Amino acid sequence: MLKTTFITAQQAAGMIPDEKTVCTIGMTLVSASESILKALETRFLTSGHPANLTLLHSCGQSDRDRGIQHFAHEGFIKRIIGSHWGLQPRWMDMIAQNKVEAYCLPQGQIAQLYRSMACGLPGKLSKVGLGTFIDPRLEGGKMNDRTKPLPDIVDVVELKGEEYMLYNAVPLDYCIIRGTVCDEMGNLTTDDEAMKLEVLPAVLATKRFGGKVIAQVREVAQTGTLNPKNVTVPGVFIDAVVVCENPFEDHRQTSSWYFDPSYCGKLRTPRGSMEPVPFNERKFIARRATMEICRGNVINLGTGIPNDMVGKVCNEEGVADDIMITVESGIYGGVQAGGIDFGIGKNLYAMIAHHEQFDYYNGAGVDVTFMGAGELDQCGNVNATKMGPRCTGAGGFIDITQNAKKVVFCATFTASGAKYDFSGGKLRILQEGKVRKMVKRVAQISFNGKIAREKGQKVVFVTERCVFELVPNGVLLTEIAPGIDLQKDILANMDFQPIISKNLKTMEASLFNRDGLFGLREMMLGKA
Repeated sequence: MLKTTFITAQQAAGMIPDEKTVCTIGMTLVSASESILKALETRFLTSGHPANLTLLHSCGQSDRDRGIQHFAHEGFIKRIIGSHWGLQPRWMDMIAQNKVEAYCLPQGQIAQLYRSMACGLPGKLSKVGLGTFIDPRLEGGKMNDRTKPLPDIVDVVELKGEEYMLYNAVPLDYCIIRGTVCDEMGNLTTDDEAMKLEVLPAVLATKRFGGKVIAQVREVAQTGTLNPKNVTVPGVFIDAVVVCENPFEDHRQTSSWYFDPSYCGKLRTPRGSMEPVPFNERKFIARRATMEICRGNVINLGTGIPNDMVGKVCNEEGVADDIMITVESGIYGGVQAGGIDFGIGKNLYAMIAHHEQFDYYNGAGVDVTFMGAGELDQCGNVNATKMGPRCTGAGGFIDITQNAKKVVFCATFTASGAKYDFSGGKLRILQEGKVRKMVKRVAQISFNGKIAREKGQKVVFVTERCVFELVPNGVLLTEIAPGIDLQKDILANMDFQPIISKNLKTMEASLFNRDGLFGLREMMLGKA
C-alpha cells in the first residue's frame, strides 16, 4: 500500500533550497501552516537559508503577527507576488523601504491563475485590472521603486477586437498547504477549516511544474477510514506531511480562537438576541449604505466598515434573510466575523471554494458590493490600495468592484483625527480630520471611474456628512447630513469641485436614531 512521507517541521524547512518559488495557501490566519512557516523562519535566521525565495500568495495571510509575516526578512524573500498586506505590517514596511521586489495582483486572479496553470495554460485572461494600477500601461502592479525597472508579469493582449489582461504563469517549485486530517497515504481533508480556499488548484499547479507539495495536518487517520467525498487533496499529490506538534498555537482555526464548530458548519448556534452595535460615525455610514439594497439582492462585504458594520446593521434591522450576504472567501449568509478574522462566518448557508467564488464575482457580478476607500477624485477614480509609501494591496477589491452591478464605497469624509457629534438629529464636526480623501487625483487607481461611467455602472460614495454618485459627467453631490454646512464642511475640504445636484437632499432623519432601529426593513419593502 502506498504511504506518504511524514516529517518534522524542521525537515520540511530543510527541503526548500535557495532561489525557489514558494506558494502558500491561507487567508488571514485561516489554514496557515504555522509549524512549517515558523520552521522556515528559524532556519533562515540561524543559517541564512533558504535565501532569495519568490513568495506567491493569493490573499492576505496574517493576523499582524503570524502567517507569512514569518517570511518578512530581508534576504529571505527576494520577490513577493501577492494581493494584500493590510494585516502584515512588516511586509508593508519592507515594500515601502524597497527591501523586496513587490508585485500586487488582484486576489481572485491569483486564485484562478493556479487553475489555469494546473491545466497547462500560459496564464489567465481577464478584463479585471484594465485601467487600474495593475494595468502595465499604468503601474503593472509594481508597488515600489525597486520593482519599477523589472519586467512586467502581466500583459495587455487583444482577442476578437477586445482588450484583456494576461496574468502570466508563475512556475511553482513548492506549495505549502494545510488540512485537518490526512490518512497514512496522505489523502487530506479540510473538514474543520473555516474556509475551502483554493487548495487543490494550487497543488495541481505545483505538480504541473514538477514541484513538491508539503502539507501540515492536525491528525492522522488509518487509511480507508476517510469519506472519499471529504478528501480535498488526494495523497498521490502530496510529497510530505507535517503533523502539528502544538495545534493550539500552530493549527488554530483562526487567529482569535482555536476551534469553533459553528465556523466550519458542524454546529449552528442559537441566534439569541444580538446586542446592537454601538452608534458612531462608522455605524451611521453603514446605515446609509444599506439603503442602497433591495430585497433579493446578493451583496458582497469588503474589509473595514462594510464587513465590520454593514452586515451587523442588516442583522439588527431584521433584513439579513431578505438578502444574501457573501464574502470573497466563499461564504454565504450567516454572521460574519471581522477584523483579523475577516472571511469567516458562523451559521452559514453555503461555503464554496475561493477560486469558485471569484467565478461569480468576475462573471455574473454581485448585485451590490460594499467597499472601503481611501481617496476619491474628480473623475470618480478610487484609491483603496496605497496611501503614501505604505501599500495594503488590492485583495479582492478590483475583481469585485469592476464587475459588480452597483458599488457602494463606505468611508469617512476625512481621515486621521476627525471627531463628530450626532446628537439632536444633526451632525456637527467637532474636529476635522488631518487627511483629505476628496483629492484632485488619486495616488493610485484601484477603481477606474471613467470605465465605470462608460459602462453605466451604478456607483455611490457614502460618508458621514454627504453622499456622492458617479454620473456621466463626473461626481455628483446628492445628499447632505442635517447640521452640515455645504461650503465649510464639504466643499472647503475637497480638492475638486463636485457637481451639486439641483435636488440636493437631506439625509434621512432616522439614521440618527441611537437606541433603536432606523427602519431599513420598511424602506426595502417600500422599494419593492
